[in-house]
Amino acid sequence: MATRADSTVLAGARVVLPTGTVENGRVIVEGTRIAGSAAEDARTLDLSGHWVVPGFVDMHNHGGGGASFTSGTVDEVLTGIRTHREHGTTTLVASTVTGEMDFLAHRAGVLSELVEQGDLAGIHFEGPFISPCRKGAHSEKLLRDPDPAEVRKLMDAARGTAKMFTLATELPGGIDSVRLLAEHGVIAAIGHTDATYEQTVEAIDAGATVATHLFNAMPPLAHREPGPIAALLEDERITVELIDDGTHLHPAALQLAYHHAGAHRVALITDAMDAAGFGDGLYQLGPLAVEVKAGVARLVEGGSIAGSTLTLDTAFHRAVTIDRIPVGDVVQSISANPARLLGVYDRVGSLEPGKDADLVVLDADFGLKGVMRRGEWIKEPQIG
Repeated sequence: MATRADSTVLAGARVVLPTGTVENGRVIVEGTRIAGSAAEDARTLDLSGHWVVPGFVDMHNHGGGGASFTSGTVDEVLTGIRTHREHGTTTLVASTVTGEMDFLAHRAGVLSELVEQGDLAGIHFEGPFISPCRKGAHSEKLLRDPDPAEVRKLMDAARGTAKMFTLATELPGGIDSVRLLAEHGVIAAIGHTDATYEQTVEAIDAGATVATHLFNAMPPLAHREPGPIAALLEDERITVELIDDGTHLHPAALQLAYHHAGAHRVALITDAMDAAGFGDGLYQLGPLAVEVKAGVARLVEGGSIAGSTLTLDTAFHRAVTIDRIPVGDVVQSISANPARLLGVYDRVGSLEPGKDADLVVLDADFGLKGVMRRGEWIKEPQIG
């Protein structure tokens, strides 16, 4: 059960702030928020030898803990949310997968209630407006062109909680759908696309701002046909999602994205499905059967990668220890950047007075030791 910190000083840790890392730093928690000064009776927790970083923000996540955000009951969705919170994700967007329009509209209604309650930060519609050539783990028979009227139907069903749509913008209606989303402050993300370089540039100029899991489910980078990857990497208006699980990307591809786009344009995501934090076995991703073996999810029919079993604490650890990305850059990619994109950076994404007390405690080797959300310990660090 979560316990409230009330008035607590987290002292002695390396604290990662927007301005840099502070050695022997302090984070003061008063109630649900980070404070600028401590009360006289504040409890002090000595975190010497540890790191304190902002809570993680996952803008692309289909489930976890054995639960699906696409098809689960409210209680099951809450189980998935809790699972990811225990792994450091204090702000979470629920992603759907391709389905019938009426079903997706119904799911939007279910998930929007959890957004309104503060359990989710929004809804991401991944499909059905994607390319059959790059469908990945989406049912081809349910795919459709991105008709702006149908995009609007899902936006309306979400009652203002839709944060992002992934579109194959080269399809008929794609550019008009991008413009519609941009006009309403909803992220238009380019993904599951077979677009050319030129078509991708057109979509960016129309208002697209995110690359859905860059490199995956799109044409590869080629020297005479650079395709969407080059267009997405080179444009400062685009934030690129990356899945750092060791399966979706070769380390060199991740390094290329960080080098070319810069940490300020990377968002580390999980693209998690039900098995995240749960284990191997047989699962459903929308209407499709998925088998998870050794932590890798693949469609039973065809073998396509079907999301991931990643949690963001593992992504953080891998990015720092294996990929050798500087800690400050990883914090930017896993907290600040997605928070800005989602329009919640005024509340989360960095450790600053007045913001929600959402934070993660890591040991010297970047293993997860504690998670606090809005001043409550989801996982209280056991120190000493």
